[in-house]
Formats: sequence, C-alpha cells, structure tokens
Amino acid sequence: MTHPHSSAHPDPITVVAIPAFADNYIWLIEDRQSQQHWLVDPGIAEPVIDYFQANGITALAGILVTHHHNDHIGGIDDLKAHFPDTLVYGLKSARVPQVTHTVEGGQQLHLSSNLILSVLSVPGHTIDHIVYFLPAEQPRLFSGDTLFAGGCGRLFEGSPAQMRASLDQLRRLADHTLVYCAHEYTASNLQFALAVEPDNASLKHRIDDVTELREKGKPTVPSQLTTERQTNPFLRWDEPSVIAAAQAQGAEDNSPDTVFTAIRAWKDKF
Repeated sequence: MTHPHSSAHPDPITVVAIPAFADNYIWLIEDRQSQQHWLVDPGIAEPVIDYFQANGITALAGILVTHHHNDHIGGIDDLKAHFPDTLVYGLKSARVPQVTHTVEGGQQLHLSSNLILSVLSVPGHTIDHIVYFLPAEQPRLFSGDTLFAGGCGRLFEGSPAQMRASLDQLRRLADHTLVYCAHEYTASNLQFALAVEPDNASLKHRIDDVTELREKGKPTVPSQLTTERQTNPFLRWDEPSVIAAAQAQGAEDNSPDTVFTAIRAWKDKF
C-alpha cells in the first residue's frame, strides 16, 4: 500500500532520532543527495559523536538551535571542538553565544537544495523560541519545546496568549506535516489529554498505539499534525469538549485564550 503522499521520487531527506539524557531527542537531518548532516538542539555531544562514529559520518554541516535551555545547547561547544567547521544557526541571543549564523522568524534558511527551512517565531516556552519548518512534499516541523506529541511546553517566560498564538501558527501547517519534538513525553501528555477529553475516541486509539510503541522501547515521535489536531488539547481550544473542560476548571468564558490558559494551568498541576 502506497503512502498517499508518496511519489516516484524518493524523499532525499532522512531524519534520525538520537536519544539523549532521560527523554530528549537530538534530531539528525541528512540530505542524502549532498551527504550533509545537520543537528537540531544537541544538548549533549557524546551520543552524537558515538552515532557518527558507528555510522561513518565524518562531518557536521550545521546545528539548528530552537531555544537557549541547556538540554538543547549543552553539547554545542564539544561538537564544535570535534567538528570545527560546523555552523550554528539560531536567534541572536547572549544566551546562545555559540550561534555563528543568526536567523529570525519569517526568514528562509537555505541549507541545501533539498533543505530550505522556514524559521517561525513561537514565543511561549521561552520568549525567544523559534522552530524550523521544511515545506517539502513531506513537510517536517522541528518544534523544540513548543509543540509536543500530545502536549505543549511549559510557559517559563511567555504568556498563555503568546503560546496559543504560536501553536495556532503551527496548527495551520499542512495536515501530513511530521512533528519532530524534542522530548519523549507522549504517554504522560496523553494521560492528561484523556482527563480533558475522556470521550475522545481518536485519543483512546492513540493511547493504545503509544502504549504499544513504548512497551517495545520505540519512539512515539515524529507524530503527524493531523493526529495532534485530533488528540492534543493544546491545539483544541475551540472544541466544545475542551471548552467544557476548561470551564469546569474555572474558565470564565469560551474565548480561545481563556480556554487555553485554563487547560495549561490544569496541566501544570496535573
């Protein structure tokens, strides 16, 4: 059976998850045509270097940074020492001094003929969070700690309204976009989602799938954006069931920001 978006041209981009710490994923993007490699948010160097050595990869073209938290940038210095020619892309920020090439929201980043990324500004988890979107035949979103499988990032610096606007920007992307988030939080996120929407049949089916994957020790990401829209309460602030759950938590009206704020506050103490 062919994938509905498959074609005669094989996808030149491969993305591999390199597990790090207890539950992080460092994403390795390979353009098989140019045989170049890029990393997203390397919080630690050792697992990357081990993976490169095991797979005969001898160069690192670049590092893409979504935000300044140490579990996303802690490995950059060691990787730069190992691969001195590596370029580091990210926002201009004193909190990420390793950046060699500054980018900003709204910009296109031409890394190779097959890897032309849109940079999107998504304040919320941090004020200066960005994500990288590949609008190709198979769209891919490298969402950092903004959009998780089944959830969204905590609000360390931004407001709920900022985060909801950021997530609204992401939820408008193509249905079959693959979401590469930075953490394996899916199972716990979906338990919260079930508390919000106990009658969501798509969510129950997803929980079964995720449970099976985790029992086999497999990642639950990337997820598909259409699945997130069906099951992730943080993309569903305009669904009657989520509005009702928010009001049960004390939301005073059904405006998107009020609903989102109530659901996020509930998740923080769940």
